[in-house]
Amino acid sequence: MPDELNLSNLKPAASRRDRKRIGRGMGSGKGRYSGRGIKGQKARSGSHKMRAGFEGGQMPVYMRLGKLPGSTSKDAMPIGPFRTSTVPVNVRDLDRFDEGAEVTPESLVEKRLIKNTRTDVKILGVGEVTKKLTVRVHAISKAAREKIEGAGGTVELLREAKS
Repeated sequence: MPDELNLSNLKPAASRRDRKRIGRGMGSGKGRYSGRGIKGQKARSGSHKMRAGFEGGQMPVYMRLGKLPGSTSKDAMPIGPFRTSTVPVNVRDLDRFDEGAEVTPESLVEKRLIKNTRTDVKILGVGEVTKKLTVRVHAISKAAREKIEGAGGTVELLREAKS
């Protein structure tokens, strides 16, 4: 780069590319049909503006396939398919608590393991727990209960388990 920048030695930062000049004769390489082939839908103007999933008037795949049963609207939470009414917390995350601490939905929010206490909490058995803890949550898996009680802790359910 030159020492001094002035009007006589200005250059663009990136090399510029000329636009494609279509329909300017056979010698240009983009003459006659201007790169659109011969006739048909894709040769017409506005032909590349079909909505996503449009299959040329054929019944689209999302309408041909069956639907899942049940309420699936956003306001039907949490009863739609693949939705649960609990927020999961793994046993390995409980090691953030001190020895002998009480694990409740409120304390899980303080430790930022869950966002809020509006949804029920379920403890799952991924990982290991080494500390003696008192766990008071809405639900717990069998493996998680065994690991917590094996480390000398206790488990209390805030709500009776649904059968």
